[in-house]
Amino acid sequence: MSLTLHFHPLSSFCQKALIALYENDIPFEPHIVNLMDAAESAALKKLWPVGKFPVLRDEARDRTVPESSIIIEYLAQHYPGRSKLVPVDDDLARRTRLSDRFFDLYVNVPVGKVVTDRLRPAGKNDPQGVAEAKALLTTSLAMIERDMAGKADMAGKTWAMGEAFTMADCAAAPALFYANIVMPFAETHKNATAYLGRLKARPSYARVLKEAEPYLAMMPK
Repeated sequence: MSLTLHFHPLSSFCQKALIALYENDIPFEPHIVNLMDAAESAALKKLWPVGKFPVLRDEARDRTVPESSIIIEYLAQHYPGRSKLVPVDDDLARRTRLSDRFFDLYVNVPVGKVVTDRLRPAGKNDPQGVAEAKALLTTSLAMIERDMAGKADMAGKTWAMGEAFTMADCAAAPALFYANIVMPFAETHKNATAYLGRLKARPSYARVLKEAEPYLAMMPK
């Protein structure tokens, strides 16, 4: 098999890449990496010295592809399928990339800050950093709520970019899923909540969530 994905099912960025693979039924070899294991971490660093996942290895093209957004772009170019995750139109593609970065940087990253702070040793917490992360997440959720509402003369959008499922939705699904655990928003953001419901019902993400279930207990409460 040409493609191997080095990842962990609990990681939001890895889930993002998995959605893209499942969305277009792209065959690949899954390789789960335990970063707490020195040997496994060292093996990952041989592929990508930064030592973060996901990392896609394509033996057929002798390419190592890190970073979830870049992996999705690579798959769209070399392994296209029924879902055009990166639009052909240049302007729409640019706006899709912006939406992708928005969910990564302004939802996923602050969620990660809150979660990782809970894993710090006693006395080593960063309350100011957590407060700033939650403030950013609050702003981002408000923007998503408005964006998914549509305009006064039309119904709300189905997906981040309209009616087509794109890489922006691959980013949004795990970001919003974990955001709703860290800072539940069902009672305050009905449009964002409905959007998350559609994402969870999408077969590609439903499969990702099913595979992540055995690991969810690892999430700090």
